[in-house]
Amino acid sequence: MSRIYDRVALIGLGLIASSMAHAMRAGGLAGEIVGTARSAETRAVARELGFCDRVTETAAEAVRDADLVVLATPVGVMGAVAAEIAPHLKPGAVVTDVGSVKRAVIDAVGPELPDTVTFIPGHPLAGTEHSGPRSGFATLFRKRWTILLPPDDADETDVARLRALWEGMGAYVDYMAPDHHDLVLAVTSHAPHLIAYTMVGVADDLRRVTDSEVIKYSAAGFRDFTRIAASDPTMWRDVFLSNREATLEILGRFTEELFALQRAIRTGDGDHLHAYFTRTRAIRRGIIEAGQDTEAPDFGRGSAS
Repeated sequence: MSRIYDRVALIGLGLIASSMAHAMRAGGLAGEIVGTARSAETRAVARELGFCDRVTETAAEAVRDADLVVLATPVGVMGAVAAEIAPHLKPGAVVTDVGSVKRAVIDAVGPELPDTVTFIPGHPLAGTEHSGPRSGFATLFRKRWTILLPPDDADETDVARLRALWEGMGAYVDYMAPDHHDLVLAVTSHAPHLIAYTMVGVADDLRRVTDSEVIKYSAAGFRDFTRIAASDPTMWRDVFLSNREATLEILGRFTEELFALQRAIRTGDGDHLHAYFTRTRAIRRGIIEAGQDTEAPDFGRGSAS
């Protein structure tokens, strides 16, 4: 791949940003990668690992003369970060983000940015349960989707350039409207995370009664819940508060489905259960056929890369 941006600034250096840095380095996609984070400890780790060419003390320093600025902080603080960097952005720069909620981010970030830059919201649908600068790896985005949400008046060249960056890091790219994105992600990510947190919380309560048995005899299904529920708590707090309407709508539908299954179990309606489980199996087959997972079980033991 050839260089797409001369200078990229990463604001926040967790899993996504560090993986972007590794991927950009591997593909020669950026001339210089500059990073910063609020935490001095995170900045020190980033310097130790060397995935950025420079690590600055402040976001204002990081964005100076950057062609692309990536907001990779929790979504709850993106508006404040945008206000902080706004006076220091180079005219003609593109600002993007990697948050998993889009309407709230657009409403918070857009008004803070000067008219001389273009904001193209984004969301890479990739991740692990790990967080922090040590968790990143270059292949995180390979064959995973990234959603871009360019405004109607965005320059086509800017959009194409950002798309080329994500494709250079191995991602598939699609476009979506903000509200539709938030509803889709409430189904595919946000509600499942909340359900996983809840199930692990129930198990934690039960563990106090059964001593170590919940841990000792964890089956594959519960292990998958614990993997999801190990995700970054600050990030997910902000996600649920920022996408509350869509998440509550999906949780309402989930509750209705759960009540129907409860009724079928209570009344011994095996036909309803069998038909329901047969229908839901098709979703799993579709995910495998789309290349978003494999049939091979790893039970959490597979390599992160």
